[in-house]
Amino acid sequence: MPTKNNLLIWTITVAVSGFLFGFDTAVISGADQPIQQLWNTSPAFHSWFIMSMALWGTVIGALLGGYPTEKYGRKNTLFWIGVLYLVSAVGSGLAWDPYSFSIFRFIGGLGVGASSVAAPIYISEIAPAKNRGKLVAAYQFNIVLGILVAFLSNYLIGEFLGVGQWRLMLGLEALPALIFCIMILKVSESPRWLLLHKHDEKSAADILAKLNPGEDINALIQDIKSSEKAGARAEKFFTKKYSLPILLAFLLAFFNQVSGINFVLYYAPRIFEMAGLGASTALLSSIGIGITNLVFTILGVYLIDRMGRKKLMIIGSIGYIITLSVIAWAFMTNAGGTVVVVFVFGFIAAHAVGQGAVIWVFISEIFPNSMRAFGQAWGTGIHWIFAALITAFTLPVISMLGDNPWPLFAFFGFMMFLQLLFTLFIMPETKGVSLEDLEKKLLK
Repeated sequence: MPTKNNLLIWTITVAVSGFLFGFDTAVISGADQPIQQLWNTSPAFHSWFIMSMALWGTVIGALLGGYPTEKYGRKNTLFWIGVLYLVSAVGSGLAWDPYSFSIFRFIGGLGVGASSVAAPIYISEIAPAKNRGKLVAAYQFNIVLGILVAFLSNYLIGEFLGVGQWRLMLGLEALPALIFCIMILKVSESPRWLLLHKHDEKSAADILAKLNPGEDINALIQDIKSSEKAGARAEKFFTKKYSLPILLAFLLAFFNQVSGINFVLYYAPRIFEMAGLGASTALLSSIGIGITNLVFTILGVYLIDRMGRKKLMIIGSIGYIITLSVIAWAFMTNAGGTVVVVFVFGFIAAHAVGQGAVIWVFISEIFPNSMRAFGQAWGTGIHWIFAALITAFTLPVISMLGDNPWPLFAFFGFMMFLQLLFTLFIMPETKGVSLEDLEKKLLK
């Protein structure tokens, strides 16, 4: 394998866990209404035990994912994440009642949550500062690609085999999960983890030489080692010392979900039907969401190391505010399905180029080496707690609103105004700064 290709190959391999994340998150949208009709579940039961059960698994996986990532390494943790995806896909496709279905979806959620901790950390730790943004954002690109493939496969299965074939929709994930488990065995462990956790300087130096040909590896090793202060690993996470990165991770993750992004992804066909589209057209429109998400994620990945994280967040926040306001107005005035579809696509574009491109990059950057796994677990845990709450409560709330979700979209729009203020006045720029220099800056 040519030395110069190691960075790209390992990044792509680890980012495939993002593809499984995206597929697992979006594939449930095709099974949403068929499962509710099959098992005759109430809106509350369906929201909590069918649609959001994977998200509760994701919360646990994210909050606890820092421990295996820290103790057993990034690579080993990623392998077992692939196993969780595989078990979930097979089990969900074979589920015999709503309870078994919920258990297997919960297992998949554990994989999603742990993946959102381990994968961005691994990529951020092998990437040079100048390219770190776009390389970590490759994880987000794969999430979006997984979402698109899930929407596309749901539509094709529903169109040619019938919407009742939800078992096949969910079971398809087993194939990429198995491929990922095999691929991850070929990557090397994170050199920063080997150096700071296993004190294996020789292995770390060999890997760093593969990733940074032509650079002074001894100087790079000394820079990494100097970031490890005496007693840092024994410190508690929730202390005043780490209060700024803890706050930044909380706010970014919180705003990511109160944009309504997971609500739209999970319930896209239902939203379009409420706007007046037919069931088949609504499912087809979901593919448009996936394509829009992919195109603007590519744009976000291209721009993140050029414009920086902060500018993308400002652009995304303004896009959120405009599109969510128009969607709320369209539902309130019955302006028609076309307006809703167009501005939902605009909403997805705003998310993809802003929060979608930035979140996993930013959270993986702002914590010091000694606390990165726990910081990533904190940020992603907050993200998934709010994702689960929003997914669980939105259907009952919409039912209370008489199947007209305009107040919900208005709420999301207001929260994005608050996100714009956060971005302008609190969020720092991290573009082009080494992880060790960021540590000095944010913990000063």
